[in-house]
Amino acid sequence: MSASSNTPHGARRSVSDVDIEQMISVLLRTGVMVAGVVVLGGGLYYLWRHGSEPVDLQKFVGQPSMDRHAGEIVKGAFSGRARSIIQLGILLLIATPIARVALALAGFALERDRKYVLITAIVLAVLLYSLISGAVQ
Repeated sequence: MSASSNTPHGARRSVSDVDIEQMISVLLRTGVMVAGVVVLGGGLYYLWRHGSEPVDLQKFVGQPSMDRHAGEIVKGAFSGRARSIIQLGILLLIATPIARVALALAGFALERDRKYVLITAIVLAVLLYSLISGAVQ
């Protein structure tokens, strides 16, 4: 018997802790897998385009600004720039745990658990503040 058949017709089934844990599990696995595929694809594309170029290990060359700002990374990735594709994968990997906290916040809100909504909102605010303030510098 499915979970939806346990509820009367027209009644909404409440979200349980198990449902939230399963959604978070899917989100984390999917986020890491997508990020990994994007980085791998970008790395292979980079090697295909630049693999035969000589490398000067005596001189350090930092990342150009287009690979340090999220908007420019996305723009570069969609225009086919290999380094930007790799950076996009890293951004997706960074965004995965932040999305996990946001999903947990939504789940706690659906459960009407005020204490955990407050705690999770604070954690999310700290994460976002750290991410945004670090990007500004």
